[in-house]
Amino acid sequence: MASKAEGLTGLEKFNRIGKGMNLIFHLIFILIALVCVAPMLVILSISFSSEESIRQTGYHIIPRVFSTEAYSFVVQQGTMIIRALGVSVLVTVVGTVLGVLLTTSMGYVLSQSNYKLKGFLTWVVFIPMVFNGGLVSSYYINANLLGLKDTVWALILPLAVSSFNVIICKTFFKSTIPDGLIESAEIDGASQLRIYFSIILPISLPVLATIGLFLCFAYWNDWFQSMLYINNQDLYSLQALLNNLMSNVDALARNASSMGVSYAMLVATMPKETARMAVAILIVLPVAFAYPFFQKYFISGLTVGAIKG
Repeated sequence: MASKAEGLTGLEKFNRIGKGMNLIFHLIFILIALVCVAPMLVILSISFSSEESIRQTGYHIIPRVFSTEAYSFVVQQGTMIIRALGVSVLVTVVGTVLGVLLTTSMGYVLSQSNYKLKGFLTWVVFIPMVFNGGLVSSYYINANLLGLKDTVWALILPLAVSSFNVIICKTFFKSTIPDGLIESAEIDGASQLRIYFSIILPISLPVLATIGLFLCFAYWNDWFQSMLYINNQDLYSLQALLNNLMSNVDALARNASSMGVSYAMLVATMPKETARMAVAILIVLPVAFAYPFFQKYFISGLTVGAIKG
């Protein structure tokens, strides 16, 4: 081993990490992972605790009194939970597909050196990263000018495209797609749309997965758009429902009359704190299960622009 280490030269010798430092790095990353996982374990523990034990002893990583009353309560509110879940799934799927198509097409166009409006549109994309139009102007455009208020499109269109994602796509296409590939397709008579859909997208899985994951997280975790534009409770997403639970423990009780349950009885039997955590677990699980399938492409998409000139 010693002779092998002595034979290393240049960057290989510079990048070599000793066993002691490697152990320190492992301990640091394990500690960071525990810090990230600990809040999730606490939320899971609270969701499986009884409401009475939380009132008496507070929060614990291991439940003092195990109970599934929070999940039973969530199941009882099946109509509202399923409706909110359907809204979240619809918004996430449609928004992610639409956002990926818009973002990658803009990034592809801006990556073409022979495009005449490349400089102007690059500034149009870049300026919003530095200067924001503000909440009042965006609300006026979305709610009044476009008439999106109390529609599902109010949850989709405002998040579909971001300057940061467009810049990522532009960098990826510029650094990985050879100009000769596009030129040869043009010589064969392929249109730009044919090149984009038949050639560019199939070989761009890393950036598609990266942008798709960004958009999926943004749509699935978003509650702010619902707070701004949605008054109809039938259009509430899971996140908006959880936000109502966090700010008002009687949010579910408002729907008591439509479920044939008296308001007083529902408030008296509602597992307030544990119900919040149970809904939070339901929100986190789909993303937690989906992320490992995208991780390989996600990391590749983030790093490819940094390692190629």
